Amino acid sequence: MRSHLLLDAVFGPYRNGALTRARQLWPRLPPQSLLIMDRQFATYENFHALSHPAQQRHGLTRAQPGPHTATLHPLQELAPGDALVSLRPSRRTRSLHPGLPEFLTVRAIHYQRPGCRPQIRLTSLLDPVAFPAAEIITLYHERWEPELGYDEIKTHTLEREEASLRCKRPQRIVQELWGLAVAYNLVRLTLADVARRAHVLPTQISYRHTLHFVRAFWISAWHASPGVLPKRLLALYDELPLLPLPPRRNRAYPRAVKIKMSNDPRKHPRPRTRSGHSPNAN
Repeated sequence: MRSHLLLDAVFGPYRNGALTRARQLWPRLPPQSLLIMDRQFATYENFHALSHPAQQRHGLTRAQPGPHTATLHPLQELAPGDALVSLRPSRRTRSLHPGLPEFLTVRAIHYQRPGCRPQIRLTSLLDPVAFPAAEIITLYHERWEPELGYDEIKTHTLEREEASLRCKRPQRIVQELWGLAVAYNLVRLTLADVARRAHVLPTQISYRHTLHFVRAFWISAWHASPGVLPKRLLALYDELPLLPLPPRRNRAYPRAVKIKMSNDPRKHPRPRTRSGHSPNAN
């Protein structure tokens, strides 16, 4: 997550939801990994799919408000605001998958940040000594890092020109998307190598400036002799650490809906006759 590298991806028709597509990625997750999920993924099916003892895959998500929270039943209190609970499937899930276990044991961490509502984090990391609650809370708020990675792809790599995907056939579009993912990872691998040499995190070096430097390097490489490329590459690695980013701001804002600008009904266009005029026009 801190390297922003893409490990895998799934593409499909627009009408297929994220929950359906994400289930194809669960078997591909690396062993001994932690998957930080949005609250729409806080379902019994997802926690059951990740709970494989041999693979040691774990999940961390935000509990959904409403009826989903009612499926949590306390089992054991580990510390104030930290407890083991049983996550039970809904009736619909039970009817669709009758072979599922009656409940799963997960860990519920209750906390409240200043100016925000009380929140619950659900995780399959059950050991409070090996995985302290404060570290889990801090780790969850790094969930915004993938969103920044998407911004790097769409805003900087594609320069907000999604129409640059020119193919007409679905198979060719998928091929273009994989090419975009490979190009993004190549820039990110270069940035990670530079960060390792500079003893900083990959997120502390500007992706946008790195992308421009890498593009300029390969444009000049076409007109240079192969013998000078290693020297130019070392110069590139020396220049990139000179582009550090300022420390991340620790911002915390509650979720809110944008203010509606007007209560007036939306004006719809009037139907037109063959002559091109509105029927009530004078």
